[in-house]
Amino acid sequence: MKSKTIDSFFKKKTYIKAGPYQPILSEYHASNSKKHPRYFQPSWFKQFSWLEYSPSKNAVFCFPCFLFNNNPTSHFGLTAFTHNGFSNWKKVHDGCNCAFLTHMGKDPNSLHNNAQRAYVDLMNQAQHIEVSLDRQTTKQISANRLHLKTSIDVVRWLSFQGCAFRGHDESSGSKNLGNFLELLSLLASYDEKVEDVLKSALQNASYTSSTIQKEILQIYANRVRSVIREEIGNRKFSIIVDEARDDFDIQNIRGQGYDGASNMRGEFNGLQALILNDCRYAYYVHFFAHRLQLALVAAAREVVEVHQFFKDLSDIIGTLQRPGETRWSSHLNSVTSLLKMYNAISAILKNLKNTASNYSQRGDAHNAYNRLRSFEFIFILHVMKEVLGITDNLCQALQRRSQDILNAMSLVLKTKDLIQKLRDDGWNEFLKNMISFCETSDRNKKEDVTVEHHYRVDIFFATIDTQLQELKSRFNENVFELLTFTKTLDPKEFFKLFDIDKICILVNKFYPEDFSQQEKECLLYELKHYELDVCKHPDLRKISTLSELCRGLVESRKLVMYPLVDRLIRLILTLPASTTSSERAFSAMKIVKTRLHSKIEDDFLKSSLVMYIEKEIAENFDINEIIDDFSKVNDQRVQFK
Repeated sequence: MKSKTIDSFFKKKTYIKAGPYQPILSEYHASNSKKHPRYFQPSWFKQFSWLEYSPSKNAVFCFPCFLFNNNPTSHFGLTAFTHNGFSNWKKVHDGCNCAFLTHMGKDPNSLHNNAQRAYVDLMNQAQHIEVSLDRQTTKQISANRLHLKTSIDVVRWLSFQGCAFRGHDESSGSKNLGNFLELLSLLASYDEKVEDVLKSALQNASYTSSTIQKEILQIYANRVRSVIREEIGNRKFSIIVDEARDDFDIQNIRGQGYDGASNMRGEFNGLQALILNDCRYAYYVHFFAHRLQLALVAAAREVVEVHQFFKDLSDIIGTLQRPGETRWSSHLNSVTSLLKMYNAISAILKNLKNTASNYSQRGDAHNAYNRLRSFEFIFILHVMKEVLGITDNLCQALQRRSQDILNAMSLVLKTKDLIQKLRDDGWNEFLKNMISFCETSDRNKKEDVTVEHHYRVDIFFATIDTQLQELKSRFNENVFELLTFTKTLDPKEFFKLFDIDKICILVNKFYPEDFSQQEKECLLYELKHYELDVCKHPDLRKISTLSELCRGLVESRKLVMYPLVDRLIRLILTLPASTTSSERAFSAMKIVKTRLHSKIEDDFLKSSLVMYIEKEIAENFDINEIIDDFSKVNDQRVQFK
């Protein structure tokens, strides 16, 4: 028990806040008398609230006297109740001579009563100070949260708009402090409370540094990732990568698709091979739209004359849409525009080569005119019109946000057939159209008749063959077999391709790790019921895509009856069929990483991209929760709660 005197005001305040020690025990120690043992009674705490009990001494003390009457005197029981402890329980039940009553005294100014008043006064004073401090603390916390909320609002807005944060010069004399500080100042000008908070902020707690901005972005990005991870859970998924990095449980990957860069698509050295080494069922499906685009680019690179054609095309129609290597169908637009305006452009270039203001412009116009009027250029112009025209429908279809993989495969196959037909049967018709164009364009073709073999074999056939080979090499036979089997689950045209045997082969060959042996055996019988039920269901028979079928099974609660079929459909749907979702994400990178913040750090860039791309998720977060997350790593600086 306490044996030292207490003089310190703060120590007394601490004791007062704790209050007297009054333990309620199941059994208290007996007094020293063996014949008539007596025990402390916990009911005495209610009768005499100033009592404090010490289990180690089996004695009581007077809490107020201990604090305020700690100098020994001859007054009855004062020493016992402040230093030694009182334990003569027999005297407690001694009527008017009760030891506790005697200690208190009848005189209002007794030592005990004086100590009691001092105790109450100090307790009230302490409570008043504490309340005052609490009020001040609450006010400061409110100000801190408002300050941080304002910074968070600015970070959110700039991220959602893909804007740069910082300026080149953020000094006090700068005319442009950058988007973050300027927007912060604008918000303050509309709200006096915000303005006061910003002005009164401590220099080391202004929440405007790049470090604070990164922390806020990181909190948002982590929350977005958590939402996505929670949504995916332990289900299978595919990865769509465009030369960027992220972390996944690799054993759950069931599909992978990349942008066609050499470091991504190599069979042995690329990421595809590395993932397949760890997870053999992560089937590689190259981005469908990129496949087609890369095939066209490959044609331009492999056939020298075609490669030169595109360089000349860029020079000749510089005033029209410039063909970009990764813009779908832009080459077709350029080719068709030139064909429509061929005579007009010829006349303009012919005039410029004689009348341009300087020799450089006249020389460029002269060279452009000669190339435009050459038979080789006109020939390749028509070749590319045919090839790009055939593939344009597929390009346009694959730009949709989500392309059904079965439809995508069908489109690719039809496109290959049309290109092959052009090679096998299209030459005579093509040559006829060429002759007609030359005649209407005042272009003599007699000089070129003797080299027909060169144009037919070295350019026409070579261009088509290169593209066919490119398409074939980029559509892996194993994946094509996989996709062919998946068509057996296609609900199109009343499930006409439904085939139980092929579906079982699909599971055993391509998804053996996703079904136990017992489930594979049960699947056969589940499919038989599925064929008679779902395939004949009046509502589900109207469905035309796998994604619609998946939703239909959920909405009709057929999912409960056919869980294995549902699992297989979901596995198929994880295969990447379109590149545009990933392509849009990395187009966003060009927006976020502009010239104004081209030196943006990798982590900052990734967090900004997450905010920009997943705005629909990020904007739903409660800003108070963001503040609380921030305080967990920054509460050592300023109090937020």
